Amino acid sequence: MESTRQKKVSRLLQKEMSEIFIKEAKNLTLGAMVSVSKVRISPDLGNAKIYISIFPSGKKEDIFAEINHHNSLIRRNLGLRVGKQLRVVPELQFYIDDSLDYIDNIDRLLKK
Repeated sequence: MESTRQKKVSRLLQKEMSEIFIKEAKNLTLGAMVSVSKVRISPDLGNAKIYISIFPSGKKEDIFAEINHHNSLIRRNLGLRVGKQLRVVPELQFYIDDSLDYIDNIDRLLKK
């Protein structure tokens, strides 16, 4: 069960990470749309699991590798944005959220 503080920090990180992917990390996304679907933060606020959706899904592996390669740059940009609100900028771990692909597959199977 997440505490109130964890929920607030998760919402803050989700908002700021979305803006980073839209404005500052355009070169990392290789022209694809990257959205942050969920952020889970550890109880000590030291680690953040960030679930991202990538559209179109054809270049998903390349974009995910590029984002992981530039993890420190993304964390630095995040620190510049939330430095006044958080004492420590959490370590970032990125995961692909493939729920949209799953939903699309279910819809396609139901139409058959």
